[in-house]
Amino acid sequence: MAEKTLKVTLIKSVIGTKQSHRATVRGLGLRKLNHTVELEDTSAVRGMIRKVSYLLKCEG
Repeated sequence: MAEKTLKVTLIKSVIGTKQSHRATVRGLGLRKLNHTVELEDTSAVRGMIRKVSYLLKCEG
């Protein structure tokens, strides 16, 4: 069975956001605007995505 992944894209700038939100975005592996990464679908990753959902676009 294939592992489930989530495709996450940074669509809004982190300028002016809380320091912890910036760290969460970096923790997800996102660097620039429109940068997309594929992440393993775990509860920890989902929590990080939920925390900064206003900055991201997520496809399952």
